Amino acid sequence: MSRKGKVMVAMSGGIDSTVTALMLNDLGYEVVGITMKTWDYASAGPGKKETGCCNLDSFNDARMAAVQHGFPHFILDIREEFGDFVIENFVEEYMAGRTPNPCVMCNTHIKWRALLKRADALNCDFIATGHYAKIHQHNNGRYHISKAVDETKDQSYVLWGLQQDLLSRTLLPLGPYRKTEIRQMALDYGYPELAKKSESYEICFVPDNDYRGFLKHKVANLEEKVSGGNFIDKTGKILGKHKGYPFYTIGQRKGLDITFGKPVYVTGIEPDTNTVTLGDEEDLNRQEMSVTKLNWMKYDGISDGMEAVTKIRYKDRGTLSNLYTTENGILVKFYEDAKGVAPGQSAVFYEGDDVIGGGVIQRPIPFVN
Repeated sequence: MSRKGKVMVAMSGGIDSTVTALMLNDLGYEVVGITMKTWDYASAGPGKKETGCCNLDSFNDARMAAVQHGFPHFILDIREEFGDFVIENFVEEYMAGRTPNPCVMCNTHIKWRALLKRADALNCDFIATGHYAKIHQHNNGRYHISKAVDETKDQSYVLWGLQQDLLSRTLLPLGPYRKTEIRQMALDYGYPELAKKSESYEICFVPDNDYRGFLKHKVANLEEKVSGGNFIDKTGKILGKHKGYPFYTIGQRKGLDITFGKPVYVTGIEPDTNTVTLGDEEDLNRQEMSVTKLNWMKYDGISDGMEAVTKIRYKDRGTLSNLYTTENGILVKFYEDAKGVAPGQSAVFYEGDDVIGGGVIQRPIPFVN
């Protein structure tokens, strides 16, 4: 048994998770590699190819790295767990007129729990992933995520849902490094092809990034059910017909198939009436929003009026705001207008580089006049 402890490393076959495993191995941990099969592309419809992290080549890349460095590697089939929750939630959210974030849901409810369950079965002390973020323990004893050194790769936003029992046993060794340094490490380990491997930013179960086609495959007769709804403006005036409310997202400008001689944006989606509201760019501005399904990290809650920088999407720079408790969650009041607040997306609250907590956006409140 290593003095550092035994760690189960999630290995996708990509550069980040492979370097994570090799780095921990060199640091003296007893490493067990595990590759999770989350999705079967035959379920995505005809003609879909296995790409990204769930294909045979990726499995073989992960296994070969483990064999070459002398630690065990296993493949874990979690397709049933993944599909039952992540994919059903993805479809349900779009059908409810919201824009889901499946990576957050998967991290929070599936991947980490599946890893910890198998780590316990193999007597592992820790689990580790190749995410770019850090984990710290505050002087109040609570664990929390912090931003990575490389803010262009920082993934703290998608990890807000991890609970204390998961954080206390998670290692994120890439947090102190820049991506360029990780690529150099891959070269130093003798994996030049890995250092040049392109990265995928697609949703793993929608490899061609066609979420509309995916919805059509998963929901019987979807186009017939939702076609013919109205585009309206914020006064309720009918502007034209659309293809169905699930096929639009807040802030969308392209692919509307309607012209006004100026750019227009999706500013609202109402599934009950199958209407999609269009407006000018300034109509996307919001001063407040409600957030529920909260998970607190750095503190076990907030005091009314707590100041935080709130991010409403992965690449958002964040907006200074005040947080107030409500009966069902919190109310976020922005110091300046936030653009494109989308129900279903994550809101993550920061204190400096530290994640205070996060939740799911329920609704923006309301149009700014």
